[in-house]
Amino acid sequence: MFIEHPLLKANAIESRAYQVNIARSCLTRSTLVVLPTGMGKTIVALEVIAEVLRDRGGRILFLAPTKPLVEQHATTLRELLLRKDIAIFTGEVKPEDRSELWKENKIITSTPQVIKNDLEAGRIKLDDVTLIIFDEAHRAVGDYAYVFIGEEYRKNDGLVMGITASPGSSAKKILEVCENVGITSVEIRTEYDPDVVKYVHDISLDWIRVDVPEELRFVIELLKKARDGQIKQLRKYGYLRTGRPMVTTKELLNAGKRIQADLRTGKKFQTYHASTAQAMAMKINHAIELAETQGADSVRSYFDRLNQEAKSKDASKASKRVLKIPEVEKAARACGKIFLNEPKMMRVQDIVSNQISKKKDSRIIVYTHYRDTSEMVTKRLAASDEVRPVRFVGQATRGRDRGLSQKEQVEMIEDFKKGTYNVLVATSVAEEGLDIPSTDMVVFYEPVPSEIRTIQRRGRTGRKMPGKVVVLGSKATRDEAYFYSAQRKEKKMHMELEKLRKELKQMIFVGEPGGKMFEQIGEIEKPYEPLGELLVKEKEQKRVVSKRKGQTTFDDFGE
Repeated sequence: MFIEHPLLKANAIESRAYQVNIARSCLTRSTLVVLPTGMGKTIVALEVIAEVLRDRGGRILFLAPTKPLVEQHATTLRELLLRKDIAIFTGEVKPEDRSELWKENKIITSTPQVIKNDLEAGRIKLDDVTLIIFDEAHRAVGDYAYVFIGEEYRKNDGLVMGITASPGSSAKKILEVCENVGITSVEIRTEYDPDVVKYVHDISLDWIRVDVPEELRFVIELLKKARDGQIKQLRKYGYLRTGRPMVTTKELLNAGKRIQADLRTGKKFQTYHASTAQAMAMKINHAIELAETQGADSVRSYFDRLNQEAKSKDASKASKRVLKIPEVEKAARACGKIFLNEPKMMRVQDIVSNQISKKKDSRIIVYTHYRDTSEMVTKRLAASDEVRPVRFVGQATRGRDRGLSQKEQVEMIEDFKKGTYNVLVATSVAEEGLDIPSTDMVVFYEPVPSEIRTIQRRGRTGRKMPGKVVVLGSKATRDEAYFYSAQRKEKKMHMELEKLRKELKQMIFVGEPGGKMFEQIGEIEKPYEPLGELLVKEKEQKRVVSKRKGQTTFDDFGE
């Protein structure tokens, strides 16, 4: 069933109980909406915009942190809202032009800094603004422009809507955001809530463990010996605790912070030696990670870069010394002789080719942590029949690796939607913020330890139909640790969100998922105030969870 509203395009927006419930709450009081990636935060905002325009009139201000997000929201509004008076404000629009556009249009999508500048310069006023939407509302802290705009708007006592997928882990942080922009209510949903669960499609998970070749295991052991030598030095200087067999990357980073703090205060001559040891340990640690998770080609490329770095005029002591460590020298020579088919690379090629052979119009995203790997995967996939891959990276240019402009990114996503490309080989830039369509499959070249990034990646599939996630991991490496870490963190996050709801209820109004409004929604025959024509009668839907041999659903994820 579809949303019916005089200001919304007919038969274009699916009617979802949780979105309608949240929109109703947003129309009653200023509300922070917390929804995971892929659950339609923008659609809820669109429903609220339509009803505010119909019922109250005035001007709407839709704020987002970046130019691509601003343009994305404007495109969505123009496609689904039956209004033409929609303008985009960014730093690229001249101030005098913005003044005219403000007068001529009732809906403004903008970056916050531009609005702050125009308010301070007196080019615009918020007197007739009836609704401000703060996208990525968790940014409304400190001296971010959202805080200034929130203070100015509170003088008008207008309606505020904040939307975010990452609100913060404590009630204190969320309350700070709410206070800064004038929010008095919170609506939190997860895919397990009763008014959400029937819209969540089954996502099957394949956790595929691959062997690390013996030749590469030899390289890894040499590198670990070299790293242990630097760790011994850091323990000697007092920057790492003794007695612990394992030292994590986080501990090495923290040691680096303490060393830098001591250097700033001029403390101890031996701190300079510790600084070099810590830098070498980090470089070797990175080589180990590449060997474990990416393969021999990536390690060879890294050793080449270290060589170039050591030869440069401004090379650090660590850069000059690290390749002279006997075990590192031996590892580099051994790695230079390894020429074999990378197990992960072969599996990715098989997985993608099989999916496309079964379903010709498939869309697949392959996520890689490193740019080098994304390039290698793209070349490998291009050799497969019917696979049309494209490499999707961020805007930054790194050495000879040129980044993609915002325009190029948008064009690439459009070509992916149309089927010019059927595989997007992407780095973290494709995890959030960009309007990438739902896919049939998401492949993780390596697990990520962050539960937020895992959820964001997973959210690219299973939106309109059942989806599939494949995670590749090297046996007995940090890949396995990262995979299980993300599971534990996700499970904990769901528990924390429930705890957060209870804590917030003591201090602010918190909407109840699956409450009385949800129970009524399937029976409503006529418009329900104050939402007007926004609510329609819905058919009862049942969630079907399928389990195939060798696979599990995300209902089981983390058990």
